[in-house]
Amino acid sequence: MPVSRVQLEQRERDWLAPYAQDSAGTRGRVHAEDPPEWRTHFQRDRDRVIHSRAFRRLEYKTQVFLNGTGDHLRTRLTHTMEVAGITRNIARALRLNEDLAETIALAHDLGHSPFGHCGEKTLDGMMRGHGGFEHNRQSLRVVDFLEQKYPRFPGLNLSWEVREGLMKHASEYEIPGARPGLRFRSPSLEAQVANLADEITYYSHDLDDGLDSGLLSEKALRRDVPVWKQAADLVRRRHGKLADDCRRFFTVRTIIDEQVRDVVTTAEGLIRTSDVGSPDDVRRLARPLIRYSPERRRLNLQLRKYLYRHLYYNPVVHVPNQRAVRMLGELFRHLLQHPDLMGEASRRRVRTDGLQRAVCDYLAGMTDRYAIQEYERIFGVRI
Repeated sequence: MPVSRVQLEQRERDWLAPYAQDSAGTRGRVHAEDPPEWRTHFQRDRDRVIHSRAFRRLEYKTQVFLNGTGDHLRTRLTHTMEVAGITRNIARALRLNEDLAETIALAHDLGHSPFGHCGEKTLDGMMRGHGGFEHNRQSLRVVDFLEQKYPRFPGLNLSWEVREGLMKHASEYEIPGARPGLRFRSPSLEAQVANLADEITYYSHDLDDGLDSGLLSEKALRRDVPVWKQAADLVRRRHGKLADDCRRFFTVRTIIDEQVRDVVTTAEGLIRTSDVGSPDDVRRLARPLIRYSPERRRLNLQLRKYLYRHLYYNPVVHVPNQRAVRMLGELFRHLLQHPDLMGEASRRRVRTDGLQRAVCDYLAGMTDRYAIQEYERIFGVRI
């Protein structure tokens, strides 16, 4: 006999901590649907995210290096999958709802523009006076409106808890479909885990990509980045002398392990002393419970500053990205004058959402390579 949704929900009740968000307790969806037969509500949400067009397009969107720069360098999709893996590990250790946490992680970058954070800043500047652009809000817009897969409603019609998790810094009232009278100040623990797993992932794997590209060196990292030195020393004590690729891999893996261990240990202590007994108790707290210890936070800030100085703003990375975002700005201005060049769905949204927002949605949904192709087609210039 197949395992039913009701049985899966009972398993959650038997296993999850009282402050975890169980799927049977969901606040539901904007558009009513029959419940799934052999999946929980959050498992259905996860499947809808994975099968979305926006998720598939992440394969061709920049993480740090412009898409297509190197076969081994991360894309927005591989980054997302790595975030999801770390998210599940932390959620499992704390007896949280892995399915909910993973779904938030898988959906967290669906709204990212082409060309990474440089592209996001460009679109935000173009949308000044028209609501701005921010990728977390855009992720919610993607799952609520822009995906068109179902006959009875727009978007993916995800559960309230997943949509809550996509709005990292928003108030309850900013989540479409939210109930009046709810005054929550923090998201669920599952959403907090996905948020911090994102940070753990890009710190560690941007180091890996920086080394792979030759823009960072182990010698300089040992000298200037305590997080790297601590991990490298631990690898040497445990494994002795290793081949270069293996040593680098194990050092990055050790950094991840130490980050995860710190978060789990710190969060477990904070949860215990906060005396939360339900998911809504968590939401009423002024500060998140999923966070680093003060020492780990200090070390990570040092790492962050180093990556900005030596990787993100390295001319090898920064100059191509700046060239790409100038191209994005030119596309935006041209499409404002020639909206007929957009796809049919985007042209229809001009009537309901306004020209600027329709153009912004159209460009934000592009992959790096499609944006470049469109620029070459429209302006006749080979990039």
